[in-house]
Amino acid sequence: MMNVAVIGSGTMGNGIAHVFAQHGFSVALIDINQAALDKALATIGKNLDRQIAKGTLSDAEKTDTLGRLTTYTSVAEGVKSADLVVEAATENVELKLNIFRELDQHAPAQAILASNTSSISITKIAAVTQRPSQVIGMHFMNPVPVMKLVEVIRGYATSDEVTQRVMELSRQLGKTPTEVNDYPGFVANRILMPMINEAIYSLYEGVAGVEEIDTVMKLGMAHPMGPLQLADFIGLDVCLAILRVLHEGLGNQKYAPCPLLVNMVTAGRLGVKSGEGFYSWGNGSKDLVLAERFRK
Repeated sequence: MMNVAVIGSGTMGNGIAHVFAQHGFSVALIDINQAALDKALATIGKNLDRQIAKGTLSDAEKTDTLGRLTTYTSVAEGVKSADLVVEAATENVELKLNIFRELDQHAPAQAILASNTSSISITKIAAVTQRPSQVIGMHFMNPVPVMKLVEVIRGYATSDEVTQRVMELSRQLGKTPTEVNDYPGFVANRILMPMINEAIYSLYEGVAGVEEIDTVMKLGMAHPMGPLQLADFIGLDVCLAILRVLHEGLGNQKYAPCPLLVNMVTAGRLGVKSGEGFYSWGNGSKDLVLAERFRK
């Protein structure tokens, strides 16, 4: 399997394209927006430079990696020779279903169709295609070039052969694949999102402030960053969308999103991507700065 197509050139898409290209695969990076593709290539170049600075990559390897990347604004053109397609579009059900309908129409009959979704049912996605046995989840973690885990999600109809091929492919990327079944939130977000939601509830109910909550989890539980800081990095809109999938899919009130989270998303306070969430991200400093609303 040498030809890979990646749908979406945002943070996850360019990271996925980066690791495949670095490990010898020919990669078609696809986005409807050429400016987004240009930005993605620039980001990949900067991330490769960081690897060079750390001594984990040579200049020649950077050149080879970039040489394996080709950009397309047409899905049909980009996937026509793909052995594997990895969809990394926004976490929106209808958008993903429409993408998979298009992929099923244009990708070669033998191609595996994978989604990087962090919560949406692989079974539901597969059902809109004529090849459900070849549809699977490949949930990479952010930042993709650094994080080792790939959560491999089997849909109801995903074949053993496809699952094993994707597990092996993940190992070729230097990742550690973990096979899970297709239930809301899978494993990563079924555990992570309720923790983030509970941290937001603790803030909402006045148990403690933003810094205090994050400090407890960093120093007491050895987390590399606190749950509120992590929520800002993930995107509060993404956290809300995943919690709604969990709440609807499992029918349990414990997954209901905190009203504070709902209000922040409604107000456009989405975290790093908008410049403000629980912290302020627009000051250019590496130090954590609380958003004005949460300062004492």
